[in-house]
Amino acid sequence: MKWVTIWGNAQSTVLPAPATYAKDITLRYPIFVPFSGKKLRITLDNFCSTEDIEIEELTIGFGKTLSDEQGEIISLTYQKKKQMRIPAHQSIQTDPIEIFIPENCYLIISFYLKEYTLLTSGVDIIGPLSKGYFAYGNQLLNKTLDINTSKSTSWVYFLANIDLYTEDQNHAIICYGDSITSQDWPDYFLLELRKRNINHISVVRKAVSGTRILREYSCITYQSYGKCGKKRFSHEITSVSGATTIIIQHGINDIIHPVGTNINPFRPLSDLPTATELIEGLKEYSQFAKKENLTVFFGTLLPIYNWRTYAPFREVLKNEVNSWIRMQPHIDFEAIVGCKIEDAVQFKDFYDSGDHLHPSKKAYQAMGEAMASFLIEQKKI
Repeated sequence: MKWVTIWGNAQSTVLPAPATYAKDITLRYPIFVPFSGKKLRITLDNFCSTEDIEIEELTIGFGKTLSDEQGEIISLTYQKKKQMRIPAHQSIQTDPIEIFIPENCYLIISFYLKEYTLLTSGVDIIGPLSKGYFAYGNQLLNKTLDINTSKSTSWVYFLANIDLYTEDQNHAIICYGDSITSQDWPDYFLLELRKRNINHISVVRKAVSGTRILREYSCITYQSYGKCGKKRFSHEITSVSGATTIIIQHGINDIIHPVGTNINPFRPLSDLPTATELIEGLKEYSQFAKKENLTVFFGTLLPIYNWRTYAPFREVLKNEVNSWIRMQPHIDFEAIVGCKIEDAVQFKDFYDSGDHLHPSKKAYQAMGEAMASFLIEQKKI
């Protein structure tokens, strides 16, 4: 038996808003359970906040669908107390609770913020297995949230990892990256594994939309893009229990963001890296992950043709990085979703979400299915 993370998220800062504090609010997240376990613990992370936060109470319930409906509600503790204080930039792990968690159910994670809380530490995640809710008042014990005072949300606050004490054969695969990974393909990857009766693997997503490898923003305009990879990577990767493999698909924002201060004061062209600098950043990821005994695979960067900041020099830079990636153990995501046109690569028909940067749902499904096939061929599943 060992601890394995069955679900996880990176930490970032939410989109800026006039109101940054909340009180008397319940947050609820349904989490799919890929395999069973005999104990449970949860990691709560305040990594990107500048203030301590206090959770009045944290509960788990059991559900059957990706919804807010729950049953058999149990409170968790930290240092044997229901109230949990998380210092700024720190994380805590709840006391382990001995309880049988069956596979193929949904854990309903809920917590109540009673007092004013700086609600800026969160990450936006979407996909067929990803959903969240917020509700006014303390609704921890509600079987379902009051429809008049609750609403769904794609933002996940403070919830970093859920670990089960489980059979030794079970293990986690980490998907690390930016918006491409914070969107659907990791969920489709897990669903494809289930279709193939591969039930001993969890897929743990560590991704932040807009994040870059080498740079980060200090302005509130782009605060949701979070920490640069050099600061994120070790924090996120070392928090995952029972991981054997990591898929890294990162770097496109380093290429497409810088436009010059005459166009955007926060995006100077001096931020544009060379291919060598980006590759060095990817090498550092790989070296660190291997020290953590992880098998490393890279994903090639996706098409950017006709994206709003597209220029031939960006295509050249992307291609240079992809050429290096293709010399490493890798999955060729670009070849899965893209096709060559003259001197550039564009999305295949029906694979473009419409912005010429993010894949469509159909493309994300293809990526998830391809990832399952790839790791089976590599004998890593």
